[in-house]
Amino acid sequence: NQVKSALSDFEVVEFGGIEPNPRFETLMKAVGIIRTQNIGFILAVGGGSVIDGVKFISAAVNFEGNPADILIKRILFKDVSKVVPFGTVLTLPATGSEMNSGAVITIESTQEKLTLGGSALFPVFSIVDPLFIASLPKRQLQNGVVDAFMHTLEQYITYPHEAPLQDRFAESILQTLIEIGPEVAENPSDYRLASNFVWCATMALNGLLQKGVPSDWATHMIGHELTALYEIDHARTLAIIGPNLYKVMFDTKKDKLALYGKRVWNIDGNSVEQIAAKAIEKTVDFFHTMGMKTKISENASNYQNTSDFIVNRFQERGWVALGEKQNITPDKVREIVELSY
Repeated sequence: NQVKSALSDFEVVEFGGIEPNPRFETLMKAVGIIRTQNIGFILAVGGGSVIDGVKFISAAVNFEGNPADILIKRILFKDVSKVVPFGTVLTLPATGSEMNSGAVITIESTQEKLTLGGSALFPVFSIVDPLFIASLPKRQLQNGVVDAFMHTLEQYITYPHEAPLQDRFAESILQTLIEIGPEVAENPSDYRLASNFVWCATMALNGLLQKGVPSDWATHMIGHELTALYEIDHARTLAIIGPNLYKVMFDTKKDKLALYGKRVWNIDGNSVEQIAAKAIEKTVDFFHTMGMKTKISENASNYQNTSDFIVNRFQERGWVALGEKQNITPDKVREIVELSY
């Protein structure tokens, strides 16, 4: 109602029904409406799925060719004259999509969850009001906290890179989410909790943390497949895969895991390995506190062939060297997924 009131002097065409994990097929209906009615501005009112969907719509309206290629070929949009400008009103913090240029879209017909982005796909403006989260269901709040937490870890649990300020940025977000996460899920109308949660989610994926340091993102790539296959909430796929990826890739990540353990969880230990292993345990415990079920078997049935499916998909796409060191091979992906059963 607030949005409708603010737009009372404008000609508005509403489009609803964008799903969680927005579907290409649904978004193309909006593309058709915009093309037919020659609409010149889009306003995304919702959470990350709606905003991600609008980014795809913005890119697809003037795209010459098959719009699915935007996702399949991972086309980057850098020319703002080629996209429809858009703004956002955030109602569900989690993805940071209100302050970044990336998006993730599901092609239902092929059970794929693919990305798009580019500098032309930043919002013209974003309205982020912590009061908007007061009516959100607990599950969505829990998901938002874990999503922001894993976005931060993807850019932090890599290898030492002589970037102490970047490390401290990440650690401060993680510590804040640990402090307020359980509380905000229970009491989202508390402005102190809500405002800090919203700001953490935005800062976790607005581009700041990745500056000058390596990033991983393999957890997301594997997690996207779980969502496409079983419609598991995005954040919950990250809670399933992330800790097991850290176990499989322990030797190359143990130094940053130990730093994380010391600084974020205040873990003492006799060795890097001991502290790093304990840090993974604490992470899983936190996810459980946030209501996550951290095994595929707790979230889906008939999952026994999941590793085969994901490995085959990755090989078809040429995704055979993932992670910050490109050392997450198909065999490693299989091990990570099977450890997650």
